[in-house]
Amino acid sequence: MSLYPLEYYEFFVKFNEGDYYTCHDLLEEIWMIDKQNLFLKGLLQMTVALYHYGYGNVKGARTMMQAAIAYLKPYEPIHWGINIEELQSFMKNCLHLIPSQVDRVPYEEVYTLPDLPNLILYIKD
Repeated sequence: MSLYPLEYYEFFVKFNEGDYYTCHDLLEEIWMIDKQNLFLKGLLQMTVALYHYGYGNVKGARTMMQAAIAYLKPYEPIHWGINIEELQSFMKNCLHLIPSQVDRVPYEEVYTLPDLPNLILYIKD
């Protein structure tokens, strides 16, 4: 028997593959059932931030990452098997690398943006 919704497990696979668009869809399926779940909302916003950054929406990435940090802070140190403190560190590192003076770059120039760190997510239960 699963401890979490199937979509949550699938989220980890897609996140580790870098498929942030699908991550959003999977988490949204769970969140639509429980819109009061700010943990899920924080994860959603983190994946949206990573997706935006990958397509040149730098301002959107910054905004969503800042919101994700705020939403996930109350869930430290561990929630739903995720080490939130490690996740917070990852997101803060991303924010330091996301250019603050840039709002958007054309998709063709995304390669000019700093690479964000890699994170492998897994359940630590």
